[in-house]
Amino acid sequence: MSNPASRLATALIAFVAALSVVLRVYIVVGGVMAEGRSFLDGLVLVFSYFTIQTNAIVAAVAAACALSGRHDSFLTRPQTLAAVTVYIVIVGVIHAVLLAGLRQLSGLAVVVDIGLHRVVPALFTLYWLAFVPKGRLAWRDPLSWLIFPALYVAYSLIYGALSGRYLYPFANVPVLGYPRALGNAGLILLAFYILGLAIVTLDRIWPRQSLSGV
Repeated sequence: MSNPASRLATALIAFVAALSVVLRVYIVVGGVMAEGRSFLDGLVLVFSYFTIQTNAIVAAVAAACALSGRHDSFLTRPQTLAAVTVYIVIVGVIHAVLLAGLRQLSGLAVVVDIGLHRVVPALFTLYWLAFVPKGRLAWRDPLSWLIFPALYVAYSLIYGALSGRYLYPFANVPVLGYPRALGNAGLILLAFYILGLAIVTLDRIWPRQSLSGV
């Protein structure tokens, strides 16, 4: 059963996430090209960040929910929405705890940074709490949700080794060495798993009838 409030919420989230991603692409690619590097180099760089990948996923998932108003396809089913909630919450938490203040931003970049790391995580979490049907998750689900972040860890290390650019300070192999960088990655993956278990716990104790009416 479709709920206008749910569809409006997801339409707003899709718009904010997509706009934030597009503006970050514009800023990063423009900066890269100003350095004499190619458009493709800038595009690969910006989409190599977990933040951008996750916000792009949020935009796609939220758009699918807004268009269908149902929770019976891969992009809109409760398991997918819960996984995306875990990913985007981790984006916000890691930025707040480990990354905030490391770069000096100004102008439009500040607004985009807030959108990617604060507004979208908050909006999508509230959407999950308020509208996504509860009682559909299993305790094994958080393990499958680790596939995406685990693949990202592998990608980021390969990208860093090939390009010489390590995207996050806690994964900077030349500075930290592989043992410490991999240890940090393991701790972050553990955080994904623990948050996933927390999401399943909330799913079990939250009222089964969500505001979506499903």
